[in-house]
Amino acid sequence: MSTSPHRDSISRKIVADHSGQAMLEFAIIASLIIMLVFAIVDFGRALNQMQVMVGLTRQGSNLASRGTPLLDSANAVVAGDAPLDLNNNGEVIVTAVTNNSQGNVITGQVSQGAITRASKIGQGVGTLATIPSSAAAMLQPGQTIYVTEVFYTYQGITPVAKLVNIVLTSTLYQAAYF
Repeated sequence: MSTSPHRDSISRKIVADHSGQAMLEFAIIASLIIMLVFAIVDFGRALNQMQVMVGLTRQGSNLASRGTPLLDSANAVVAGDAPLDLNNNGEVIVTAVTNNSQGNVITGQVSQGAITRASKIGQGVGTLATIPSSAAAMLQPGQTIYVTEVFYTYQGITPVAKLVNIVLTSTLYQAAYF
């Protein structure tokens, strides 16, 4: 018993229609998965760089609080910046803030790095400093607190932000108070 040629062509057409649908579904799912992987890669890199910056800010403030000159503390942070490149893509600001009769006053400040950012603590020796209430609470009259700020220009390595029109922050910031 043989099948009719008409019946064979219908079954081939159904199979061809299903394979086209499967190919379209695969293309849609694959592109979504690739975009998700790209987003995970960029987000993971940003988190890693933030963790490096946490360690660097702590190192700078710790050195300054132990009597190392502010410039040497800033240089140590820049020297220990791997995998970041603070010489070309970042800035380190080390600030000494003393609680005196005028309030919390900047008594020393140095900056290292290629980008220029304004310190969130304040600008210039002799000006009042803006420090968080938790840091101000531990600063007794006559005492000095050392603040290390690190600014870093972050650049994603995948095109995910451009593909979905997301504006990601271009400058990462971290500070430590000792």
